[in-house]
Amino acid sequence: MTDSSSSRYSDAGVDIDKGNKLVSRIRDIVAETHGRGVLSDIGGFSGLFAIGNAGYKDPVLISSTDGVGTKLTVAKLCGRHETIGIDLVAMCVNDVVVSGGKPLFFLDYFAISQLDLDLAVDVVKGIAKGCKIAGCSLIGGETAEMPGLYQPGDYDLAGFVVGIVERDSIIDGSDIRVGNKIIGLASSGLHSNGYSLARKIFFEEQGLTVDQQIEEFGCTLGEELLRPTRIYVESLLKTMRIYKINGLIHNTGGGFIDNVPRILPTGCKAVIHPDSWPVPPVFTFMQDKGDIPRAEMYRTFNMGIGMMALVDDEIVEDVMARFAALGESPYIIGEVQAIDNDDANWVTIAGITD
Repeated sequence: MTDSSSSRYSDAGVDIDKGNKLVSRIRDIVAETHGRGVLSDIGGFSGLFAIGNAGYKDPVLISSTDGVGTKLTVAKLCGRHETIGIDLVAMCVNDVVVSGGKPLFFLDYFAISQLDLDLAVDVVKGIAKGCKIAGCSLIGGETAEMPGLYQPGDYDLAGFVVGIVERDSIIDGSDIRVGNKIIGLASSGLHSNGYSLARKIFFEEQGLTVDQQIEEFGCTLGEELLRPTRIYVESLLKTMRIYKINGLIHNTGGGFIDNVPRILPTGCKAVIHPDSWPVPPVFTFMQDKGDIPRAEMYRTFNMGIGMMALVDDEIVEDVMARFAALGESPYIIGEVQAIDNDDANWVTIAGITD
C-alpha cells in the first residue's frame, strides 16, 4: 500500500487510506442494523436489498431524502456528534411512514473538508441507532473529503430511505372527511427545523453559549438544541395495523401553516387549537426573547407537535389510547371542517390566524 504521507492527493487534502480506515471501523456498527433483506456488505459499489416474499400482494416502494440543516452547527459548537445521525434518519423515515410505508433500508452521504475518523464514527453510530429505532437497515453511504469547499471542522449530511407499502394501504389524504379529529403526537423539541432562526436568537441576540444552563429548560442550551428528532415509525405502524388513519402529517419546516394543507382534500380545512397541548419551554423562550409573532412561530417551528394523525371521530379515543400505550404523548389538537367558498385559509390556528 502506498504511504499516504507521500501522496500528492493526500497533500491536496484527500486521504484515501483514512477513508479505508473509516470503513473498517464502522463495518460492525453498520452490520448490526442489517435485516434479512440485506445481500451486500459495506464497502461495495452499491447496496443490495431483496424485497422477497414479505406478504405484499401489490407492493409499492416509497422513497425520501433529507438532511438536518444548520443543527450541524450546534453539534460542532458542542463538540458532540453522536446524536446528529439519529436526526438524519428521523427526518427521512418520518416522511416515509406518513404514506403508510415501512422503511426498508437507508443510505447516507457525509461530506467534510478533511476526514476526522472519530467524528465520522460518532456520526455513523447515530445513523445506525436511528436505523435500529426505525427498523430499517443501513446498507450504504458515501464519504467525501472536499477541502476548499468546506472549512476545517465543517461537514454536511444527507440521508436517503426506501420503504414499502401495499398499494391499497397507501395514505394520501383522500379519505379525510369533515368531522375528522386531528391527533398531535408530542415532539422531543425543535427536531431539525428552524435552527437558523434559533441560532440567531440564542447566540447572536442573547449572547448565550452552548454550555450555559438554562433554568427554563432544565439543562444546558446545547443539550436542549441537540435533542434528537423523535422517530414515530414503530408507534404509527403498530397503530395502523389496528385502526384506520385517514391522513398523516410530519410537522417539519413550514410548521402547521405549510405542512397541514399538503394532505387535505378539496373542500376541507383544518382548525388547530393551540392551547390543547403543552408547548415546550424552548419555543416560548424563543418567542419571548426573539419578539416573534405567534403566527410566525407556528409556521417556523413544530411548537411541540412532531406528527399529526387524522382519524374518524368515532375511533379517536381508541387511537389516542393506542398511541399512549406505545409511548407517545397524544393530544386532540383540532378537527377538519368544511372550507367556505370565500375562505382562502386551508389551516386556521384558533386565536392566531383566524
